[in-house]
Amino acid sequence: MRKVFLSLIFIASAFLSNAQNKGSLFIIGGGNRSDELMQKMLQTAKLGPKDYIIVLPMSSEAPDAGFDFFAKQIIKLDNRVIRNFNFAKHDVNDKIWTDSLANAKLIYILGGDQSRFMNVVLNTPVYDAIHKAYKNGSTIAGTSAGAAVMSKYMITGKQLLDTVYKETFNKLWDKNIEFSQGMGLLKNTIIDQHFLKRNRYNRLISALAAYPNMVGVGIDESTAIIVNGNKATVVGESQVIRIANPQNLKYTNRGLLKFSKAEFGIFTDGDVIDIKP
Repeated sequence: MRKVFLSLIFIASAFLSNAQNKGSLFIIGGGNRSDELMQKMLQTAKLGPKDYIIVLPMSSEAPDAGFDFFAKQIIKLDNRVIRNFNFAKHDVNDKIWTDSLANAKLIYILGGDQSRFMNVVLNTPVYDAIHKAYKNGSTIAGTSAGAAVMSKYMITGKQLLDTVYKETFNKLWDKNIEFSQGMGLLKNTIIDQHFLKRNRYNRLISALAAYPNMVGVGIDESTAIIVNGNKATVVGESQVIRIANPQNLKYTNRGLLKFSKAEFGIFTDGDVIDIKP
């Protein structure tokens, strides 16, 4: 009887966890965004006649150009209102803007520098508005840096034991990968982007070793995952890597990382993978 009771509690907890957020995440690994991929994003958002899109360009070094490029592509596919909310140049406490953000059916986060984005939104009403939108059924989308910010533990790209930035980590060492606080739309999955293009296996393995109870997902360019609850569907031209559950994780006296085995999978368009929301 006790086992049945505990099982019911577990099922109820899982249901409540998934029910907390009614929206979807559309997470793109960067690179070229085909019209077909963007059409999938619009379909995921299920936009009604009066719904609008808000672009958050704060990651980008050229936010206006990034917005213009995105808007021109989307207007070809779906001619509707697209607004550019650059909170790097606007008051993050503006209630008119944050209410508009919370009510947007699709919120899109441009690529660039994920730390630049979080420096603007963390601990502000903008952060809260994005979470409110997601909870109420909106789709939160992002590419490159806009993908990285989805995680609670966001990979910054820096190696702590190497002062020279490298797109590809060249070490599998203890305490080498730097994290900072992301949006936390995914609390138990760590996202890495440009994955195959930039050969970021060492970086994602390092992230998984730092948080072995999480799931690591590497998304290649021109490819995305659509997250609903604890499932993610792969869409696009390339592949997605999933790694999880490292066994016998240890570090040598020199700080070298090692484990005996882990779950490892490579997935393509149409595949559905397990994640941890």
